[in-house]
Amino acid sequence: MIRLVLFDIDGTLIRTGGAGVKAFAKVFETEFGATDGFERLKFAGRTDYSIVREFFGVHQIPATTENFERFFARYVFWLDHILRESKSEVCPGVPEFIERVKKMRPGPVLGLLTGNLRLGAEIKLRHLGLWDDFVIGAFADDHEERDQIAAIACERGRRLLKEDLRGEQILVIGDTPLDIRCGRAVGAKVLAVATGGATIDELRARKPDWLVPDLKSVNAEELLS
Repeated sequence: MIRLVLFDIDGTLIRTGGAGVKAFAKVFETEFGATDGFERLKFAGRTDYSIVREFFGVHQIPATTENFERFFARYVFWLDHILRESKSEVCPGVPEFIERVKKMRPGPVLGLLTGNLRLGAEIKLRHLGLWDDFVIGAFADDHEERDQIAAIACERGRRLLKEDLRGEQILVIGDTPLDIRCGRAVGAKVLAVATGGATIDELRARKPDWLVPDLKSVNAEELLS
């Protein structure tokens, strides 16, 4: 039985119309005067810190603690502002899947495993009414590498449940090959959903345990029992 379910956010739970990417671009431009090369950055499945570090490197901006703090202080401001003007939505089947899981007895713990900054994740999910559905989470604040974030999320789940969870008792749900990779890094089962930027074929090539177009296609009780 699955005891811990860990969700990616962007492209898995929600789509924000590129609000996060727009907020990144706005801060790079207004705070650091950096615009060239932004279009070459890859966002899907990565951590906020690793993206900022890469762009700092492109523009020879010192990757100091002060510059990261300066960036993210403005980022969360712009993210909140841009979200209010963006067309954002919950991905298909997400509310129904969450509600069915919450009704299971005994049910697994619902958590987040994301490359988002914690406050950025909260802003996005509160905007669409999902933040309070999740009991635990691990974020870019916890570690810059996604695989390490996965390990932290699993450890927090173990502490909450007071159980030494095995890999097969943990399910990672994500929409990119990098989500599949970080699930494998902690020995978890992986459900890939094609609601983000990756195609079915790209996800299939990474051999998730389950692959579906969206969470409408999933029977939560059968999957988790």
